[in-house]
Amino acid sequence: MAEQIDSLRLQTTADGSVTFFSELFQEAFHSRHGAKQEAEAKFVIPSRMIEKSRSKSKVCILDVCYGLGYNSAAACESLPTTDLEIIALENNLLVPQKAIEQGLLKIWSPSVQAILQDLAENLVVKVDRLQIQLIIGDARQTIQQVPLQWADAIFLDPFSPPRCPQLWTVDFLQLLAGCLKPDGCLVTYSCSAAVRAAMLEVGWQIASTPPVGRRSPGTIAMFATGDLADRLPDLSIEEQELLQTRAAIPYRDPTLLDPTSAILARRQQEQNSSNLLSGSSWRRRYLTSPEPEMHQKEC
Repeated sequence: MAEQIDSLRLQTTADGSVTFFSELFQEAFHSRHGAKQEAEAKFVIPSRMIEKSRSKSKVCILDVCYGLGYNSAAACESLPTTDLEIIALENNLLVPQKAIEQGLLKIWSPSVQAILQDLAENLVVKVDRLQIQLIIGDARQTIQQVPLQWADAIFLDPFSPPRCPQLWTVDFLQLLAGCLKPDGCLVTYSCSAAVRAAMLEVGWQIASTPPVGRRSPGTIAMFATGDLADRLPDLSIEEQELLQTRAAIPYRDPTLLDPTSAILARRQQEQNSSNLLSGSSWRRRYLTSPEPEMHQKEC
């Protein structure tokens, strides 16, 4: 993605933690219900890294869209006695640097604050049982620096699919799949039908993760051979039906170079020529149920 200047303003969330609102993407970096809560409950807990650390000598996490660093921070605090390696991808180094400048990391322990500050300055930190690297640039290209079948977990946390479709395409998810260990998992806040359909096309099994501060769930994806795959709960009937509508036509970016406008236009063209039921028609079947609440990064 071409680098653009983004104006960031502070936004306090319900749990007292503070995040940024991006004027460029017109979305907050975290849910209004709690930035710290989201990092822990939407990424670390559903990824089951705490349980996995009991049987592994080292846990490896790929943090896609590092942002303020909250997801990596939550992993560090949750796995303090584990050999932990994190590779974090971020397009805009100013975001973690401004988080430090504004004092937003005070919600984390002093040791984790020091790690994130060191990382924003030097891009690599090796301390005690932790190694973390921050790679700056378009994730569609920097993902090439991540070893194949390296990650036990992938935290996928871009801005919402309509705002940042580049990192939700079948093509990018295919690259993420190549980085994931056979028994690893990917977790994200998104429950978008287009994203879930792309995950299925890549070859993952998917399930919903518990809602955190909102009605709509997140998603966990893993290979069918993963050690937890047979325990993933089935999607609800409504979720399964939505995957049979035009809303589930995925985003595509064959060259991994297209701008937002081209990716959105390609998907719109495919939707226009589809004979599938529209997402709005599907939703009218369930008007008696409350509409799912959107993340500030819409699902």
